[in-house]
Amino acid sequence: MADSSKLSRRALIELAAGATVATAASAKAASNAKGEPPLPDDQKLGVAIVGIGKLSQGQLIPGLRNTKGVKLAALVSGHPEKAAEWAKKEGLSPDAIYTYENYDRIANDPRIDIVYIVLPNSMHAEYTIRALKAGKHVLCEKPMAVSVAECEAMIAAAKAAKRHLMIAYRCHYEPHNLEGMRRIRSGKYGKPRLVVTEMGRQSSLSDPADVWRLDMKMSGGGALTDMGIYGINGTRYLLGEEPTQVRAWANTDHSDPRFKDVEDLISWQFKFPSGALAHGSTSFSYAGCMKWDVFCEKARIRSDPGAYYGGIQLDIFSHPDQGTVKIADIDQFAREMDWMGDVVRGKVPMVSPGEEGLQDVRLMTAIMESVAKGGATVKTDFGYKRAVDPAAVVDVPVSG
Repeated sequence: MADSSKLSRRALIELAAGATVATAASAKAASNAKGEPPLPDDQKLGVAIVGIGKLSQGQLIPGLRNTKGVKLAALVSGHPEKAAEWAKKEGLSPDAIYTYENYDRIANDPRIDIVYIVLPNSMHAEYTIRALKAGKHVLCEKPMAVSVAECEAMIAAAKAAKRHLMIAYRCHYEPHNLEGMRRIRSGKYGKPRLVVTEMGRQSSLSDPADVWRLDMKMSGGGALTDMGIYGINGTRYLLGEEPTQVRAWANTDHSDPRFKDVEDLISWQFKFPSGALAHGSTSFSYAGCMKWDVFCEKARIRSDPGAYYGGIQLDIFSHPDQGTVKIADIDQFAREMDWMGDVVRGKVPMVSPGEEGLQDVRLMTAIMESVAKGGATVKTDFGYKRAVDPAAVVDVPVSG
């Protein structure tokens, strides 16, 4: 087996590849998840992919071949030859290719309903706002942006345009994570007391995809914004509540050329209103890991791996029903994009809106504030309350 400490982000994540419904909208979502046939191609909503990097090539474009209600309609890229190659492969006409310079012309393209922003973090706000002004709905990769102010501007632009803005939290739609949420919500294991998340990998300046992630201006925070965000968001959706304070510390070898202007190893502690605590860590210099554990009064729930693109596992310990929970794997990206399509159609509720992305950026900002203050407590009671619980409205097939 390959040494995971030397794997790239894509290789790491691909290594593993291979509750009661509360509302009428959730019933429709369940029906869709359990086998509604794909719509005819001419009834599918069109998606424009902005940025044809590793994620788009390896996951999003292939995912769009498996979607039921949306389809690839256009590509936006700064590399004409690459865009032309992918357009031909996917059966798109040359006039469905856009550059960053003529991007605003998408306003006049009726084939495009949804724009998926897959650019470096520092570019999310600009291209999201431009798409919204062009009258398109937007699905934006996480982290939402590199500052609280940018997130707020994106939310304001969506409201002004009367268009949907969804942040690509694919684990909100992933069956193992959803089952974990539902089991915790059921109370069968008692109150959750502690959540532990570990999300990190080895980074490399020889990988162009890592170069911008190791640049503070482009990434907004190195490992914290790339990998740590999975633990921050995961803790929140697993517990179904928001932290009121945080303490955090960093340990970074700034002589390492990778960490000239971003922190490396960061560890934090959240405190929640229920009394639950959370320990999280992230790093761009430890062996690859994306896992979470929830310690309840009567059981431990573990997902390891917990946030890969495939091969996620869920296990129960210290309880009569302990063992591996058998759950069907899905194309996570197809599911996420189909959900966005159903949001646009008004069939399902918005689960991961811009406000959800803003909350994580606020929390990451608070973590870095605590790091800068040597681990001092920083209050995080921002008044945010999740509008829709994924565990209540998102349903997916589960094997026996």
